Amino acid sequence: MSLRYAVIGTGMMGQEHIRNIALLPDTEIVAIADPHEEMRSSGALLAAQSGFSGVHVFSDHREILSSGIADAIVVASPNDTHREMMDGLLATRLPILLEKPSCTTAEDAWAIARKANGREAPVWVAMEYRYMPPVARLAEEVRKGTAGILKMLSIVEHRYPFLRKIDNWNRFSARSGGTMIEKCCHFFDLMRLITESEPVRVFGSGAQDVNHLDESHHDGTADVLDNAFVIVDFANGMRASLDLCMFAEGSYFQERVSVVGDAGKIETVVPGPARFWPGGAERASEIIISPRADKTPKREAVHVDEHLLRAGDHHGGTYFQHLKFNAIVREGGMPEVSLHDGAMAVEMGAAAERSIREGIVVHLEDRA
Repeated sequence: MSLRYAVIGTGMMGQEHIRNIALLPDTEIVAIADPHEEMRSSGALLAAQSGFSGVHVFSDHREILSSGIADAIVVASPNDTHREMMDGLLATRLPILLEKPSCTTAEDAWAIARKANGREAPVWVAMEYRYMPPVARLAEEVRKGTAGILKMLSIVEHRYPFLRKIDNWNRFSARSGGTMIEKCCHFFDLMRLITESEPVRVFGSGAQDVNHLDESHHDGTADVLDNAFVIVDFANGMRASLDLCMFAEGSYFQERVSVVGDAGKIETVVPGPARFWPGGAERASEIIISPRADKTPKREAVHVDEHLLRAGDHHGGTYFQHLKFNAIVREGGMPEVSLHDGAMAVEMGAAAERSIREGIVVHLEDRA
């Protein structure tokens, strides 16, 4: 039986979801919704080009709910719409894939997490970086004990600036949550996943030094950070660091994740999207395992099918995430990334934003 999806929000990320849903077997998109005519039109065109005919197109997502035509919902609307939208969606019995961040503030993220308690249908927070094959491979090696007992985790992302989106909503912290929430919730989620522990202290240093300084919008001037260092201490004694630079689009590798334990080091490097690289050439990811004992690093390419790479900007992660979400919708089960996980990532991002702006160490409280 075909699983019927509706996609709310058909901007850049919504269209990535459409392309990846099209790669799933026995699955169709039956509806899209977006208040912006331009986005509705481009989303409808992409859906048709992806082989979905007769897609219902709405300007208001509530029309999807009243129509009763969908089996599952994907929410990819701007960050600041998530709280109000989720209040309504959680009252339904539909499975939901909610694009990160779950909300723009920790208070709102915890509020929807509490509201979903006891809900029968799953809510999965979309954290695509978990499912990028090179990162998943690193996590697998960690679980196998390849690095021994972990002590340190480092995440580096050197990339291109924020892309232009409808109404420039991602230029403003009030709408996006700020760079540490909008962009870096991915990395704070990875920290919790890899350390298998909870954060207790966050300290950051960052600024808006290069990007968007000469832009003027009807909502004012951009105020989002474009570079930062963040250190996170975890309850189990591990330390993690984030090094973010959003004016380094000339970097050959966009992400670098490394863990070091008492037996060795595991590192993976991931290139950015080919569409932003000269000539549009795909580049392979790599994983490097460096044991302390014999000092013979082993370097291996991690290949991803080119169709998956071309379907989005997350190195195949969106597709593999959809495979798992699709499976629990059909067969039952718990989401691998819950609203609790989503709220913790927002909590950590909010702490980093506060630390950077106030110059303080932020001690995290248990809001669960």
